[in-house]
Amino acid sequence: MRAIWKGAVTFGLVNVPVKLYSATEDHDVPLHQVHDADGGRIRYKRVCEIDGEVVPYEHIDKAYDDGDRTVVLTKQDLADLPAERDREISVVEFVPSEQIDPIMFDRTYYLEPDSKSTKAYVLLRRTLEETDRTAVVKFALRQRTRLAALRVREEVLVLQTLLWADEIREAAFPSLDEPAKVTAKELTMSAQLVGSFEADFTPEDYEDEYQVQLRKLVDAKLEAGESVDTAATFGEKAEEEGEGAEVVDLMEALKRSVADAKKSRRKTG
Repeated sequence: MRAIWKGAVTFGLVNVPVKLYSATEDHDVPLHQVHDADGGRIRYKRVCEIDGEVVPYEHIDKAYDDGDRTVVLTKQDLADLPAERDREISVVEFVPSEQIDPIMFDRTYYLEPDSKSTKAYVLLRRTLEETDRTAVVKFALRQRTRLAALRVREEVLVLQTLLWADEIREAAFPSLDEPAKVTAKELTMSAQLVGSFEADFTPEDYEDEYQVQLRKLVDAKLEAGESVDTAATFGEKAEEEGEGAEVVDLMEALKRSVADAKKSRRKTG
């Protein structure tokens, strides 16, 4: 795996240098569009509506249109935003793990220690495990401020980006306004049915049947000679790696952070 981001998890004065890796990958059979008459590759061109010229990526900026006016935002404008330059995963609060609704989960990343000493990393991991807490954090990645949940999975810190509250649609269905009458007997029978399907969840027991069938179809066509030569495609480049952060004395940082937190509670109490 290749790191796509480098920075540090910070809570109080504790600093945990980390590298960020994508925890998931797409297993779909890659497909592209072709002309049904001759198999020619269909490609989309980035054409300027003013001069009709094809524009290379390096000359494409972004813009915001409010309906009457358009504001152009250059790559440098976006790179100069404070959030984009920030290389910290800042802990906002530690919450009971069950309070985070799974509907909010988006992308998942692994965090690897980026320091000769893994003590701060292990301390944070064990603290989350023993307190059964999840850290709610904020950080910037690819020109977006992200809200995320920092938790532990198999002794590795995992970062799961969260959708913002206003990105969750309300489940308003008039058909559910009138409660259906469910009898005790029906509920008992339903529970028995559930019991007959009970098992421990083992992800490895399941496979994507559509992709398996699609791969068999592709292989069959290749063996039958129903193929043409194609050019190689290129993957995305990983985001430029930033500089790792330094670690301060761990015990001293913990003591000072606890003291600061107590002072803050006294002021607000």
